[in-house]
Amino acid sequence: MIPPAWADALAAVAPGIAAEVAAVEARVAAARAAGTPVAPADADVWRALALTPPEAVRVVLLGQDPYPPPGHADGLAFSVRPGIAPPRSLANVFRELQADLGLPPPRSGSLEPWARQGVLLLNTALTVEEGAANAHAGWGWTPVTEAVIDAVSARPEPAVFLLWGRRAQAKAPRIAPRHTVLAAAHPSPLARGAFSGSRPFSRANAALAAAGRGAIDWRL
Repeated sequence: MIPPAWADALAAVAPGIAAEVAAVEARVAAARAAGTPVAPADADVWRALALTPPEAVRVVLLGQDPYPPPGHADGLAFSVRPGIAPPRSLANVFRELQADLGLPPPRSGSLEPWARQGVLLLNTALTVEEGAANAHAGWGWTPVTEAVIDAVSARPEPAVFLLWGRRAQAKAPRIAPRHTVLAAAHPSPLARGAFSGSRPFSRANAALAAAGRGAIDWRL
């Protein structure tokens, strides 16, 4: 179930969102009951919100949907379970992390340490059928995850939104001007434009420091 603090935050910006949440959760539950393999595991669907409560959000990193290969998705955008080799998009994120901040190569593809520091690793769809990317894109997740974006945008504390790729950048009009939006190409090797050299990590920390919200320790 959605964490109570987030349920309250979403209700404040989107009255009636509880019905949207219930509808998409019921559809996912029916798929699982029918034997369809759904990622991530049921306990991890709301993990991004559970690890990063509304008042803790300093950065929003917006992804698309969970990784579809079995055993990869962990409920956090761009993140994989420990022991799983980073997919190509995440490998490019790690290359930029090294180039931007001079950090050593991460030992794990799990981004949980970022989530625990206030980086909301939010996918626009929180579930996917294993082996079928974007399979749940039209299942009703969009109003739910847009309400999450709206709830962060409504908070008075400035946050940084990392919008990588056109789909993420389409959410920019929902974000209040007091927040910082850092747009870049998607890190996927198939994306148009250059993600390399966008320096999202140092730029995010500079914006957070200017807002008096401290820096993220991006080491993994």
